[in-house]
Amino acid sequence: MATTSEKPVMLVGIDESEESFYALEWTLDHLFTPCAPNFPFKLFLVYAKPPPTSSIGLTGPGAAEVVSLVEADLKKATTRLIEKAKDLCHSKLVHDVAVKVVEGDARNALCEAVEKHHASMLVMGSHGYGAIKR
Repeated sequence: MATTSEKPVMLVGIDESEESFYALEWTLDHLFTPCAPNFPFKLFLVYAKPPPTSSIGLTGPGAAEVVSLVEADLKKATTRLIEKAKDLCHSKLVHDVAVKVVEGDARNALCEAVEKHHASMLVMGSHGYGAIKR
């Protein structure tokens, strides 16, 4: 249970989309930067990395080598994504940011992260979907 001296937790779901980074930037601009250095929240960025097997649909001989290659590629992409998000935070003078990378479906990962960290707020981009498709 959080004590009164602890800041509430805000989770921001990130991925490779423009909408994700727009949501992060908007959050930093409107909820963090004007409050510098007394930020109202402890900031967590959460990225749900897809499992390598979701990127390929093959089995049989040679599948393990392909999975290894896909895994390495996903790891590089994840590192680039995290660095981009951290750079954005640092450019807005928000240096105290935690990053959590989990493997699996983003919907489940974000819900689990909210519960685990007792988040007060969850911020996500729209992925460009309209209100009906969401």
